[in-house]
Amino acid sequence: MADSEDIFLRAKHRTFSGLTEDAESKWTGPFFFIQAADPQLGLMKAWKEGDCEGGGDEWAEEVELIRRAVEAVNQLRPRPRFMVLCGDLVHAMPDTPFREGQERDLKKALKGTDPSIPLVFVSGNHDLGNTPTPRTHEQFCSAWGNDYFSFWVGGVLCLVLNSQLFHDASACPQLKEAQETWLEEQLSRASSSAEPKPKHVLVFQHIPLYLKTPDEEDDYFNLKREVRQSLLERFKRAGVKAVFSGHYHRNAGGLHDGLDMVVSSAIGCQLGDDAHGLRVVLVTDEAIVHRYVSLEQLSMGGADRDLQELLQG
Repeated sequence: MADSEDIFLRAKHRTFSGLTEDAESKWTGPFFFIQAADPQLGLMKAWKEGDCEGGGDEWAEEVELIRRAVEAVNQLRPRPRFMVLCGDLVHAMPDTPFREGQERDLKKALKGTDPSIPLVFVSGNHDLGNTPTPRTHEQFCSAWGNDYFSFWVGGVLCLVLNSQLFHDASACPQLKEAQETWLEEQLSRASSSAEPKPKHVLVFQHIPLYLKTPDEEDDYFNLKREVRQSLLERFKRAGVKAVFSGHYHRNAGGLHDGLDMVVSSAIGCQLGDDAHGLRVVLVTDEAIVHRYVSLEQLSMGGADRDLQELLQG
């Protein structure tokens, strides 16, 4: 790559450089990747002080957690094919104090990631605003690359989606329409007999479809039932195997009708009893198996042991 900044802008033209259909559409055997969520620099102090709207003027704790995560991931053998961060990269909303500093320090910490491990970025509500606008959308894309795109890894098709456009696109309806058109094209192709035929289809987005069951009540932490049911039907028709998300700052989710809704807790601020951690995801010929691993376990080689256990079934 031309310079180190390029690692943050590899998602462009609705694909991801180095993980393209031409290069990665053939199944080459089992592999694993790392899913992370909600580093959200600034939330830990804001949460402690009870000022999540205006707080967050310190983020050294989150930076240290990210550095620990990067160091531990770099030690994994074999190395993961990629690491995806499922949104809320920083806590400061667009055009608010601390935003620039939080993004700067997050990028500085992530630059330590081994160059052989691509970093995939998903947009969250704090990255775009709860009601995104064309301006906040452009700000995100300028800093982190496309907000929705596809990529291939070892015969597996991965779709990265902007879930804020499912949540509230009232200020940017044209952006919502564009993503919907693109998504329908991707899902239609995935379910067709056209080559290349993906071994699996995976989706990455920030807001979960649901936390426990598909028919649960609407909540801040899930998508509205009408939107949720529509996406579930479309995903199932296209053969989507799993949807990976964050947003909840706790582990949740569940398998329903063959689709696994995976809700991972945070690298950063915990809102429940989970530890700061990452999810190790093993992709086999038949299944997607995964386990949440704390940063402490990860640094002590726990992910290696978990990988061996996952490989052994």
